[in-house]
Amino acid sequence: LDAPGCGAKRGRDTSGLCIDDITSELIAEMEHAGMKDVILVGHSQAGTMLPRLAERRPGLFRRIVYVSCCAPLPGQTIPQMIGTGQHGSNPEEVGWPLDPAQHPHQEQYRHMFCNDMDEQEAARFLAKLGRDRWPDQTMQASDWRYDHLTNIPSTFVLCLQDDILTPPWQKKFAQRLHTQRTVRIDAGHQVMNTRPHALAESLRHEASIG
Repeated sequence: LDAPGCGAKRGRDTSGLCIDDITSELIAEMEHAGMKDVILVGHSQAGTMLPRLAERRPGLFRRIVYVSCCAPLPGQTIPQMIGTGQHGSNPEEVGWPLDPAQHPHQEQYRHMFCNDMDEQEAARFLAKLGRDRWPDQTMQASDWRYDHLTNIPSTFVLCLQDDILTPPWQKKFAQRLHTQRTVRIDAGHQVMNTRPHALAESLRHEASIG
């Protein structure tokens, strides 16, 4: 599934789209494809969408798998969740790998996404960064709901080297999302790039669980 502005939907005008619009579009795509008994997997910011999809069509999904996903508190936007300081400077904020007062976002990306990549891998990844763009309104949403997730089987894939959503924060997010299982992989945030086989085997195993 591609969020509007991402993947096969790159370049699309998403200026008027909110999270509920994205939810409706993705559900419609799955229903049009005749999908049933779905194992829904999302990474990073997709974590904010998975609960909405499950809330809209709970009977469609057999299991939800969050791969180093974030889960802002109800009433909190994603930028507020990240905050304005470095990791650890405010226990209520995720923070940034480097002090944002001294290092702009472009300088942060190497640490956020590529800390377990060699220089060539990082250069290739960073050259592609920015081609996908989530609708801007998703960054301002704050009406998060998680209580309904207690009834849906779910797994959190925790990335042990993640330097943007650090492991302690991933554990907090897993609790907010009411996940029943945790899988740990020794990788950074872009686990699908650096440990694709480990992630694939983990997902195959989660898919096999009744």
